[in-house]
Amino acid sequence: MDRELTHFNEQGRARMVSVESKAVTHRAASACGEVRMAPETLEKIRRGEMKKGDVLAVAQVAGIMAAKRNWELIPMCHPLPLTGVDIDFSLSDDPCRVEIRAAVTCDGKTGVEMEALTAVSVAALTIYDMCKAVQRDMHIEGIRLLSKSGGKSGDYRAESHGEE
Repeated sequence: MDRELTHFNEQGRARMVSVESKAVTHRAASACGEVRMAPETLEKIRRGEMKKGDVLAVAQVAGIMAAKRNWELIPMCHPLPLTGVDIDFSLSDDPCRVEIRAAVTCDGKTGVEMEALTAVSVAALTIYDMCKAVQRDMHIEGIRLLSKSGGKSGDYRAESHGEE
């Protein structure tokens, strides 16, 4: 990979890249990750028995809010007019985990990969926070970009790791 590092100026200092000359195109990205846990913790989530409330409902709202505010969390990211954020969860018993997928869309001048990754990350952290009274040794794992489309760099689709 022989790409120029664009987030540094001539003095080697960080800068926010100008996107003013880029065309507005439809952008989309999806990301995933998971929270691994004990069977008892997963069962409490499934039955809605966590004392803090509905774990997945709260994690979904947290993930959506994080995608919308990504530019405030990650330096050099642009504020974007997101047109959609969707977060899905699936519960798996073998191994015990909550799988998280986020899909983000926008009509803009820069991509939404960071917004999708941030949505998954914050949803996972929220699941951890809501369940930590029951289990502190949960693992947040495998947060990665699955796909992106739109823009000058074209489309990207991650190689399958057996999860699809």
